Amino acid sequence: MNAVPLSHTGFHGSPRASRMLWVTAAWGSCFVAITIGVDHAPVLWLAALRALIAGAALALLTGIQRVAIPRDSRTWALVGCLGVVNIALGFATMFGAATGLSTGIASVLANAQPILILLPAWWLYRERPTPGAIAAIATGFVGLLVIVIPSGLGSGAWIALTSAAATTTGTLISRIVRADPRFVAAAQLLIGGAILASTAILLEGPPVFDWNPSLVLALLFLSLIGTAATTVAWLIETRRARLDVLAGWTLLVPVFGILLSLLVLREDPGPWGWIGTAIVLISMATLAIQSRGRATPTGTPPGTAVPRTAEPSEPYLDADDDHGNDSQPERKHQ
Repeated sequence: MNAVPLSHTGFHGSPRASRMLWVTAAWGSCFVAITIGVDHAPVLWLAALRALIAGAALALLTGIQRVAIPRDSRTWALVGCLGVVNIALGFATMFGAATGLSTGIASVLANAQPILILLPAWWLYRERPTPGAIAAIATGFVGLLVIVIPSGLGSGAWIALTSAAATTTGTLISRIVRADPRFVAAAQLLIGGAILASTAILLEGPPVFDWNPSLVLALLFLSLIGTAATTVAWLIETRRARLDVLAGWTLLVPVFGILLSLLVLREDPGPWGWIGTAIVLISMATLAIQSRGRATPTGTPPGTAVPRTAEPSEPYLDADDDHGNDSQPERKHQ
């Protein structure tokens, strides 16, 4: 029995490739920055500062650009859920995995979202994956296993998989939040960062940091590039692309993580690591090619009227995203 979709599903097949390349590269770099940061700061406090600095920067941006703040309780409830799941739980487990695993393996396991999201996206949003997409994502995940298994999983494996489950849940929720992505990103980061800071006080006590240039640079990169900018970009794509294809791009995150860990941390993935990386890249090329043929909106029967949401506008920050103007965001769908 098909579930009633939580939102209309007239989404294009492929996310913007140029955007996803820098987003996945930034996320892959985050694992290197986390590995550097945890040598100079407590794990939970580092995660809390990452979220709070990123949230504060985006809050300042939303104030300067006069971004509309939603007033309905539903939107705030969904944003609160994102803060708990996507930020508090996701960041805590991501940082915890980085302390128990090598950088490359942590980035692999924490980015199992392409596999985890297939069935929920099909059930909730009627985004039925094509056999080609399933095959490409499964092949990519095999490549990730080729990277991971020869090195051993370590004590942080389940923590990393919990991080992947948390971010998958956050992506599914993000699809139905009808508010400006800048506001959604800022609010969830501040809420999640506050939860992380409260937890850090209870578990780690008052913060003790070994402030040095490495920690400062790692924290600034994590907060501004790896979190604030990428969160807004990801939210934009969750509203314009199919979730299976979008999540498939995250297979590149471990590839960037492994390459950067080799260049910066001198962690050689070995021959199996390079073989797995090649398999992932091949699967990504296959996914990109087959998704180009599925660029028409799906999931909404012809002639079906799309109900208006409570939000008066849906600014997507991109003039070329083809979503219409902000004053009449649903005209195209109607």
